[in-house]
Amino acid sequence: MTLAIFDLDNTLLNGDSDWLWGQFLVEQGIVDGDHYESENLRYYHAYQAGTLDIFEFLAFQLKPLADNNLNTLHQLRDAFMLEKIQPTITVAARELLDRHRQQGDTLMIITATNSFITGPIADELGVEHLLATEPELTNNCYSGKVSGTPCFRDGKVVRLKQWLQIHSCSLDGSYFYSDSHNDLPLLNEVKHPIAVDPDERLKAHAVTMNWPIISLRGAF
Repeated sequence: MTLAIFDLDNTLLNGDSDWLWGQFLVEQGIVDGDHYESENLRYYHAYQAGTLDIFEFLAFQLKPLADNNLNTLHQLRDAFMLEKIQPTITVAARELLDRHRQQGDTLMIITATNSFITGPIADELGVEHLLATEPELTNNCYSGKVSGTPCFRDGKVVRLKQWLQIHSCSLDGSYFYSDSHNDLPLLNEVKHPIAVDPDERLKAHAVTMNWPIISLRGAF
């Protein structure tokens, strides 16, 4: 079994689902607009710079899940998928996934964004296996805490190796597509690392390492 692994935000999506969810919550009046947008931007810049404190960010990002009941959250998520996510899914991304399906590869999305947001996106893309940051669910309510290892930077490697062990699989012949230098720990683990519309740090590293650089947006 050959794994074809894909980052989600700014890789398969022409946008960041985490960021878009925050914007959507602001537009719906679920969170305080000025404060939430300011904090969301601060964390996004830290992510781009490679200095993000993932636990601090998750305490912020998961709070709206804890502050709202599941029925409300599911209604919001349905609208979010239609309004924010569908427009970010490119034909090129779907075609790339289809090429790996036709090769007989096993498809996986691995993302730091929590599974409440990303589960329906993986379903929409027809990707069976999803490794995402898991929000803790207690008595049918989100606690605002993380369950297990956040799926971020080295945490992606940890989570993937756990999955491989459970499924008795290896990374032989594996692919990983990502846009971000934050994913270098996992890019260095696979047989075929591929930079997709990469940030400047990943692009420079990919050039140095002679990794393929592709675009799902027509930018390269």
